Amino acid sequence: MLRISFKCCLFLLFILLSFNCYTTPVNYTIEGDAGSRMHAVDFGTFNEPWAMTFMPDGDLLITEKSGTLVLFHTSDRSREIVQGIPEVAYGGQGGLGDIILHPQYEENHWVYLSYAEMDETGKRGAVVARAQLRPDSSKPELENLEVLWRQIPKVTGSGHYSHRLAFSPDGYLFITSGERQKQMPAQSWTQNLGKVIRLNADGSVPDDNPFQDKGELAKTFWTLGHRNLLGISFDMQGKLWTHEMGPQHGDEFNLIIRGENYGWPLVSWGDQYSGVPIPDHNTRPEFHTPEVYWVPTIAPSGLIIYSGTLFSSWQNNAFIGGLKSESIIRVRIDGDRAEEVERFSMNKRIREVEQGPQGAIWVLEDQRGGRLLKLTPWE
Repeated sequence: MLRISFKCCLFLLFILLSFNCYTTPVNYTIEGDAGSRMHAVDFGTFNEPWAMTFMPDGDLLITEKSGTLVLFHTSDRSREIVQGIPEVAYGGQGGLGDIILHPQYEENHWVYLSYAEMDETGKRGAVVARAQLRPDSSKPELENLEVLWRQIPKVTGSGHYSHRLAFSPDGYLFITSGERQKQMPAQSWTQNLGKVIRLNADGSVPDDNPFQDKGELAKTFWTLGHRNLLGISFDMQGKLWTHEMGPQHGDEFNLIIRGENYGWPLVSWGDQYSGVPIPDHNTRPEFHTPEVYWVPTIAPSGLIIYSGTLFSSWQNNAFIGGLKSESIIRVRIDGDRAEEVERFSMNKRIREVEQGPQGAIWVLEDQRGGRLLKLTPWE
């Protein structure tokens, strides 16, 4: 006969009470520092989720950094693994990255994804590819994969790939290319690190890009002087916005204007991690000054500019995930100006933000066990 001591019973009771006290409930309320409230529903956990995009039927494609693409069925919360993912250079900040659909996906089935790859010398760089997906098949698989763009050159280290993707309203593919923690390539015309890239949907180079006389590679550049851009989105007026991580503080939210230089590493509102100061943006007026900057850091990742009706008063507001700040930051955009207006404490690193088909805001927490959350108005 099994006997359990009184001390053992007390210990088990303590564990159960602790679990109930500290485990976040499946459904709960999130309150911002300006008084707004959202209702959160937990849809399950993932292994280092990095990005997501909605399918026309409301299902989700979710990337996991180690190299897995998950087709997540929001109706019953089941999931399938999509086959045909290329080998990724997993480690540090690298692995499988962003994923978006072609604007005419329902006709052509093109899916665009970014990832880190390694060459035979061990150097790494970001890649953007496209492939066709037919999720209704018995085993969803990417077919006809073709690489459209690579970071040049590959370098040592495994940080600052950026590789976020967005289509413009007129159908161009925009790519954020981080400076791979090498700093000065952001100002180079012969390296595409530290740039915003603009391509046609098939990977060819538009002939109206701004830098036509700086060499063949520079013809792909839209802007330069960037550090690590982990968010990119077009607003309701068709203007392009990005955010990027500063060095030690000085994160930026930028209106991206054709042909402009954003100053990294020559200016920043932050300083080097070593403590060496960097000249402030206002000392070099030839460089674009960020519309919003953060000291201390929020460590931004993921970005939407809201266009739905579920949160009707928040139309054209940006929502930014915070890693270091463990928050969601709401930024009001008014023409060319922007300002932070509210911050929602999440108590978890937020990796990704996405707008759902019915206007809900969806977020992915970072790291192993990161949850998928659906946020709707609180009533």
